[in-house]
Amino acid sequence: MFVDSHCHLDKLDKSPEELAEAVNFAHQRGVEHMLCVAVSVNEFDDMYETVSGFENVSVSCGVHPCYEDEMTDYDTLFEYASRDKVVAVGETGLDYYHSTETKDVQQRSFIDHIKVASQLRKPLIIHTRNAREDTIALYKTHMNEHTSGVLHCFTESIEMAQQALDLGLYISLSGIVTFKSAKELQEVAKMIPLDRLLIETDSPWLAPVPYRGKPNQPGYVVEVGEFIAQLRGIPVETLAKQTTDNFYQLFNTVKK
Repeated sequence: MFVDSHCHLDKLDKSPEELAEAVNFAHQRGVEHMLCVAVSVNEFDDMYETVSGFENVSVSCGVHPCYEDEMTDYDTLFEYASRDKVVAVGETGLDYYHSTETKDVQQRSFIDHIKVASQLRKPLIIHTRNAREDTIALYKTHMNEHTSGVLHCFTESIEMAQQALDLGLYISLSGIVTFKSAKELQEVAKMIPLDRLLIETDSPWLAPVPYRGKPNQPGYVVEVGEFIAQLRGIPVETLAKQTTDNFYQLFNTVKK
């Protein structure tokens, strides 16, 4: 059985009935659980309402670094993330690819997320793009013994992957790993210890081969898993079981 450790079900352009079909399609393909990840505190209640009817879907709460206009204060973030139904804090992090002018805002928000996650002892979901040094430095500076988390949709270097692993972070790979152009990422996929690896879709974006260019959905995490298993030369069943175990180890308040 697989887990889609990072998706955005509320962003799928689907009616409630079509969304239910997508969740059921994933289940039929062996995807036993999905984590629907927030990109905005302002949108959290709507997101939760969209997915609350699915027993096999959990939710996070946080503000994506590209949503700089919706960055919230520490107390508000803490209030929302404290809710029992929230199993993780984020996604958060740094994105200098889309904006370098908002570095200060992004960094302040990232620090708040790290502190909230540490205080609540809930794992952190980290987005990083073109911000390798600052992501690692801020996490290392503000983490404590209660901080855990994952670098999601990882597309960075082997060196950054090793730094993250040294800090106890998990690394999650998306459909990008299946792209022909993703040679360096495929080398990263080979080196990540199996007990620190997660897989995801980041749907509705980044559909894996052979669905590239089409809207993504959680059921396609199977192709991500199959590709990585083949890349590493292990049975897909082994990859599926270990990444599923890893998910429940990290997101330890998710009900199986």
